[in-house]
Amino acid sequence: MLKKSNFKKSRNRLEGLAPDLQTDKPCIPQELCTVCPGCKTMLFSHDLEENQGICPKCGRHFRLSARQRLELICDEDSYEPWDETLTPKDPLEFPGYGAKLKTSRLRSRENEGVLTGKALIHGSPCAVFAMDAGFMMGSMGSVVGEKITRLFERATRERLPVVGCTVSGGARMQEGIYSLMQMAKTSGAVKLHSDAGLLYITVLTDPTTGGVTASFAMEGDIILAEPGALIAFAGPRVIEQTLRQKLPKGFQTAEFLLEKGFVDAVVPRDQLKDTLGRLLRLHTQEV
Repeated sequence: MLKKSNFKKSRNRLEGLAPDLQTDKPCIPQELCTVCPGCKTMLFSHDLEENQGICPKCGRHFRLSARQRLELICDEDSYEPWDETLTPKDPLEFPGYGAKLKTSRLRSRENEGVLTGKALIHGSPCAVFAMDAGFMMGSMGSVVGEKITRLFERATRERLPVVGCTVSGGARMQEGIYSLMQMAKTSGAVKLHSDAGLLYITVLTDPTTGGVTASFAMEGDIILAEPGALIAFAGPRVIEQTLRQKLPKGFQTAEFLLEKGFVDAVVPRDQLKDTLGRLLRLHTQEV
């Protein structure tokens, strides 16, 4: 007797693989190559890394981890980490949050979504922080806000300028009001640093959005951005669905914001360290 189950696809994962094993098409390991989302060119991952994460064909800037970012802008062996043992908790016992934190730690090999510390940039001492998209998309939770606040407070005491590299999907919803409170806390620390007559330079990278944009990311004395970076409070799709209007081409990119006066300069990654070094020397009158 025929049954419906007779016509179901087999769940045996090995079934049907034999024809694929006989194919003449080359098999390239996924880790070996990367497809550029901009120009669709197949790039060797090693060559892309050697080129500081910039596509040699179209100039698209790929995302970097926080440690890669610090290696890019800081003098060799000059970075001194601060508060690296701080780890996030689950104050609201949000479903699945603990598992996401564990996965993010394993993926990024960091305790949180931001690294803070002290370093030299072309010989100029400064406090630095770099956010990491690999840890829950750089979202701002209570520990991220605490580390950045502590950095500004210490920089104020030690009379250091601050250089910060931002990348974030916004406030971390799993921490609710604890996350939103970090906007005010970090902004207060930035204000005290500014009142002390000290310099704050921000480098906005792709993407910088939400509560981070609405607080310390846009409060720098000098605001730089990487080419093509998305910089916004709400994303373009959210705005289009709310206003029911089509937005201009390139809306919320670094170049669009430069044209509108929201950022001071768009600086390619291979020129970033030199640009930061010049700005720091000008500020400390060491030229």
